[in-house]
Amino acid sequence: MKTEVTETQERPAIDEAGLSLNEQAYRRFKQALVTLSYKPGEYLNTAQVMSDLSMGRTPVNQAIHRLSNEGLLQIIPRKGVMVSPLSIDDALELIEVRLANEVLCMKLASQRIAAQDIAELEAINQQIEVASQQRDRDGMMLLDNQFHQLLAKVAGNKMLMDILSVLHAQAQRFWASSLSKEGHMQEVIEEHRAIISALAARDAQAAADAAEGHILSFRNALLRG
Repeated sequence: MKTEVTETQERPAIDEAGLSLNEQAYRRFKQALVTLSYKPGEYLNTAQVMSDLSMGRTPVNQAIHRLSNEGLLQIIPRKGVMVSPLSIDDALELIEVRLANEVLCMKLASQRIAAQDIAELEAINQQIEVASQQRDRDGMMLLDNQFHQLLAKVAGNKMLMDILSVLHAQAQRFWASSLSKEGHMQEVIEEHRAIISALAARDAQAAADAAEGHILSFRNALLRG
């Protein structure tokens, strides 16, 4: 697993404070999958993954089973572990499910969001802009994940938060392939600002519309190829 970081970049780290080894392995492995450090369709050697993640066999095996349940890995009998392939058909189905769930998330979040949450969302989006200027793709993806995790947390529904976590991880694998396109990241930043503005106004419909626009923009970026 190779990651490029320039000396001037201050990449956000995965927060592992107080986490078990199993949870650390899961988060590290998941981040490697969503950033395409492991390629779709690639068969993985467990020993190599252990080395890449600096984790032992038991935590890595636990992570493999969790990530297979989330659709990021496939356990193939007598062959091993394969990174789940990507297809446009899968992406379009994923977008349909995201639309339903993220619109609900925005409607709930607009009722429950606090000023501190707004400030944190704005700060994360500013960091995304800095990472974009530095062309730090992995940093942008990690920060984008933090942005959407916070939105789900603010919605205050644990079941919805779990669903959105799985959906967003799957979406990020498709998104990683479009981040190099000129202007796309600035579109994302502006779409985030629209979401934040609507939530700050506690306008449920505007927040839902902004989230829908954000997801449809993602679909358009994929279809542009």
